[in-house]
Amino acid sequence: MQSFDIAIVGGGMVGLALAASFADSNLRVAVIEGVEPNQELDSMPDTRVSALSRASELFLKNLQAWDGIAARRLAPYVAMEVWEKDSFARLEFHADELSQSNIGHIVENRVIQLALLERVKNLANVSLFMPNRCSKMVVGESEAWITLETGDSLTAKLVVGADGANSWVRKQQDIPLTHWDYGHSAIVANIRTTEPHQGVARQVFTPQGPIALLPLSDPHLCSLVWSTEPNRADALVERSEMAFNQSLTTEFDVRLGVCQVEGTRSAFPLKMRYARDFVQNRVALVGDAAHTIHPLAGQGVNLGFLDAASLAEEVLSLWQSGEDIGLHRNLRGYERWRKAEAAKMIAAMQGFKDLFAGGNPAKKLVRGLGMQFIGHMPGMKEEMMKRALGITGKLPSLVK
Repeated sequence: MQSFDIAIVGGGMVGLALAASFADSNLRVAVIEGVEPNQELDSMPDTRVSALSRASELFLKNLQAWDGIAARRLAPYVAMEVWEKDSFARLEFHADELSQSNIGHIVENRVIQLALLERVKNLANVSLFMPNRCSKMVVGESEAWITLETGDSLTAKLVVGADGANSWVRKQQDIPLTHWDYGHSAIVANIRTTEPHQGVARQVFTPQGPIALLPLSDPHLCSLVWSTEPNRADALVERSEMAFNQSLTTEFDVRLGVCQVEGTRSAFPLKMRYARDFVQNRVALVGDAAHTIHPLAGQGVNLGFLDAASLAEEVLSLWQSGEDIGLHRNLRGYERWRKAEAAKMIAAMQGFKDLFAGGNPAKKLVRGLGMQFIGHMPGMKEEMMKRALGITGKLPSLVK
């Protein structure tokens, strides 16, 4: 039986970021992860990427993981273009409008995970159980007991579920979910375009759902996130490359010339999830274990990183004050903070999705006028950019 202060179940991006947040403390941390990521990157980027905000960049720099990302692969983007198909609705954002060098970075999820894993492996107070899985968890009054599939056991004052949308920790605690199906699946793939992307992230809203092409380090290569009705998504994935390329090029308004898929295509369903409790006695949830949102604004992992930074701040404050880090009442501040932020983001994403759904002429007019208003109203576009960068509102100290 090994004793720890914190056991983090899930060694993905958010779980490893949380572990790295305790680098300068004497907290004993365990990270349990079932799959060890492949260290070798292919010449073709992975299809699962994240659009890291400035807040996430600052967080990863403060964790000393950013250099590991930059040494592998990342792609800054300097502008965003959003428009509606067959409409005058259009909006553009440029980094220089806020005197910024870029708006954010498109980075493969595995690159982020590998950089954080490299950092965590160098921390004396963190023990990695990887690859390993939990088989049983019992929560007591003063600690929790976890049994691993290897038969090893450990105890912790606090167990953190950072184990994704289908969280094992959340299920063990029978934490209810508010959830609904967005009625979309997201197709992800790498797309080569005849016109260079020029470091611009582009998204078009069509009656069937949004299509985003996110710039990668190759000037003619983009990461595709195409949200559409599930049966249609499956059919598009099964089409021949030529037919798929024709459909994508047309629906993207030939904005970057001819689009050609490179490598694999896959689709996954999009669901909103919101845990009723982010905290119980001896247990806390972060990232997708606590909430999942529509990817149309690319805020999922950014929200998760802010969870990790916020929880770390609360736990370190409690630890330094000699308080119990696993008591529900001591972690209520984290729960109130992050539940409110997640709820606002969920509402915003649902509002965007509903606003741009369908081709009703009256709604199209409202959308067009709304985008024109945002683009010309002094201060409004700048405020939206600041929110996209993640540099407004209440921020944890690790993000500053």
